[in-house]
Amino acid sequence: MEDHEVLQVARTVGNRMMDPFEEKLQRLKEAFNIGKTKTAQFRAEQLQSLGRFLQDNSKQLHDALHEDLGKSALESDMSEIILCQNEVELALRNLQAWMKDEPVSTNLLTKLSSAFIRKEPFGLVLIIAPWNYPLNLTIMPLVGAIAAGNCVVLKPSEISKNTEKVLAELLPQYLDQSCFTVVLGGPEETGQLLKHKFDYIFFTGSPRVGKIVMAAATEHLTPITLELGGKNPCYVDDTCDPQTVANRVAWFRYFNAGQTCVAPDYVLCSQEMQERLVPALQNAITRFYGDNPQTSPNLGRIINQKHFKRLQGLLGCGRVAIGGQSDEGERYIAPTVLVDVQGTEPVMQEEIFGPILPLVTVRSLDEAIEFINRREKPLALYAYSNNVEVVKQVLARTSSGGFCGNDGFMHMTLSSLPFGGVGSSGMGRYHGKFSFDTFSNQRACLLSCSGMEKLNGLRYPPYSPRRQQLLRWAMGSQSCTLL
Repeated sequence: MEDHEVLQVARTVGNRMMDPFEEKLQRLKEAFNIGKTKTAQFRAEQLQSLGRFLQDNSKQLHDALHEDLGKSALESDMSEIILCQNEVELALRNLQAWMKDEPVSTNLLTKLSSAFIRKEPFGLVLIIAPWNYPLNLTIMPLVGAIAAGNCVVLKPSEISKNTEKVLAELLPQYLDQSCFTVVLGGPEETGQLLKHKFDYIFFTGSPRVGKIVMAAATEHLTPITLELGGKNPCYVDDTCDPQTVANRVAWFRYFNAGQTCVAPDYVLCSQEMQERLVPALQNAITRFYGDNPQTSPNLGRIINQKHFKRLQGLLGCGRVAIGGQSDEGERYIAPTVLVDVQGTEPVMQEEIFGPILPLVTVRSLDEAIEFINRREKPLALYAYSNNVEVVKQVLARTSSGGFCGNDGFMHMTLSSLPFGGVGSSGMGRYHGKFSFDTFSNQRACLLSCSGMEKLNGLRYPPYSPRRQQLLRWAMGSQSCTLL
């Protein structure tokens, strides 16, 4: 072997040692380039295998979610496993229809041509998932990426380590490893991964990390979806039954120990409603979790010590009206309600992401809307009123990724609705067909006749006023041409 060949081999080996992802990514790119993922049959087979993964490993997934977050079996089913299974089944039922070319209208100049939109896969997709719903927020985008015909690098969160382990060890046994891979690591490894060029990046997490991911995507002009978070307002007017509101708000505030990106982050209500709402919230919390919520099997735990300490610090804001207890050994924070909270306090400056609910008093609907609109656009917004016009006003005069009137995050269970943020709470949409569209390039196609050239004479020079008039008329005439 010549000296320069030895040097090249040494460099190649060195690069692989320094970059653990290079070989895997190259393998996936090669699989995509030969068209392996593009057929409907291959996509369906992978989706079916993904469905089997969820079914075969239900116990391991339940156990991992409980170990990571203290999730009850019902919470794991409702917010993680069932939603993922439904997503797989929906994609399988509709795959052929979603993949089909979409005919579009033509004008007189293109009357004899075929115009359509082809949904083609982007190529190599990177999905970076968070720790709070570590199965749902990994598998749901994966379904869309597979259905759209992409190869996928899956990066689960290292913080939810038990779920990460199940995904890393078991999921590859079900999917074609030449097209899909699970990679592990923390911030350093993720940063190294982001130096590579992907054809699409899908990130779920905090706005702070989202900015880092977006900056990395910009280096390669890679399209990106950011599913972030924020402080989700919940307006409650005086016409409401306080116990009905308390039941619904308490359930979805303390679900998953409050570690939910669409949970209400604070309540806006009048002083009179606050006085009625606090005892109603106490009643709901006691009914849901017992006199001592720490012993309840239905209340989750904070993911780790770092987040526990952060949340413990927020308990000093305002005045504790309900709860406030904590146990560092168990990473337990009681379902808590804070009153007399000022807008300038830390609990109102950052997304809480825990079982703490501040109540902020306002004098009117207008003041509540002004309070909401002074802040960044949230991922979700909630309004409670027995007067439908009040709910409609909140909807009309604010902006958010999602909106619910008189309920919690049940919009998340509907694959017929897009899920995503706006502004600092994110960009892009997914769930159901919206996921397929997110991971598909909408390719504009026009197939023209190779003959009949005389018909094109109208558009060629030399130009004349009459030709200009005819072109204006022809280009303005729309008709539908089917494939």
